[in-house]
Formats: sequence, structure tokens, C-alpha cells
Amino acid sequence: MNKSSVLQNSLMLAPLIGATGSLVSAVGLWLMLIVVVSAFSLCMNALRPRLLPATHLLTSVLLAATLTSCAQLGAQVWSLQWHQHLGIYSGLIALQCVVLEQTGFSRRSLRDRTRLCVMFGGLMLVMSLLRELIGSGTLGSHLPWMAGASQADWQGWFLTADGGLRLATLAPGGFILLGLMIAAWQAWHRPKSSH
Repeated sequence: MNKSSVLQNSLMLAPLIGATGSLVSAVGLWLMLIVVVSAFSLCMNALRPRLLPATHLLTSVLLAATLTSCAQLGAQVWSLQWHQHLGIYSGLIALQCVVLEQTGFSRRSLRDRTRLCVMFGGLMLVMSLLRELIGSGTLGSHLPWMAGASQADWQGWFLTADGGLRLATLAPGGFILLGLMIAAWQAWHRPKSSH
């Protein structure tokens, strides 16, 4: 593992922990991430041959900030509640785009880029499902926000009448759940002893 992959993975930790408190915020952030990273990659691939090497960083910062701001404005117009629920984590997409550009992510094959985006999205969905189930006892409680509906009677699927463990929806609960998931993954994939 090199320094660039450590930086790239640690920057993804903030939205992974912060935006997975509910299914709606995780799906929304993942969709926004895919759109912005794809548009950023296409634009930088078109601009890179025309730029001096000294201006790559400045261009990527400006382009990433512009695309992320446009995506945030679009989310705000589509559904204000959904945009507010995402919080500051949608703004971190610009920083992630710049880091991905500097580490050569856009020069990887399409298959590698797709695999990484799907793996991150899958991890976000699993974390958000578990945190919403454990934390509030519901599933998909604000799904009408994704459709742009502001006043809806949909309250999600209630699995427990008295709610759940509130700690799971907070950041410390996200860290605890992520640690438990990593431990389970390592225990599952541990090589079996021969005796």
C-alpha cells in the first residue's frame, strides 16, 4: 500500500462514516459521487493534453469545485430535505476528485474504476442499511426525498416499534460498525490451518 492509496482511502472514510446514517443519504451521496467523478474524469481527459503540467492541479481543483457545486445546487433544487440530509459530505466530492486525479485514477482502465466505485457504493449501502436498521428500527424512512417529494406520508418500513440504538446513527456508531465489519471480513477470509 503506497502513500497515495492511504490518502485516497482515508479521504473516503469521512463520507463513509458521516453519510451512512440513513439509506437515503448514502444512496444520494453515492449517486452524486458517480456523476461528479465521471464528469470530472471526462473533462480532465479532454483538458489534460492541452494543459501545461504545472497547471494540472489548479485546473483539477477548479473543475472539481465547479462540478461539485453544480451537483449540490441540482440536489438542492431537486429536494431541499435530501440536500440538507447530505450535509457537508457532498462537498468532499471535490476534494476526492482532486486526489483521484493526482493519484492517476482517471488513467486506470474503465473496469478498475467501475469496480472501485461499485465496491465503495456497496460498502456505503451495507453500512447505511445496518446503521438505519440498528439505529432507528426503520428501513428507507425518507425515500420520497429521493423522488423530490417534500410532503409524503411514507415513513419507511418499521421493524421495531420503539426505535433502535441511537448510537448506531451517530459517527461513533459508524466507526464501531465499520470496525466490526472489518473484523468479520478478516475472520471470514482467514486461511484455514492444515491441522
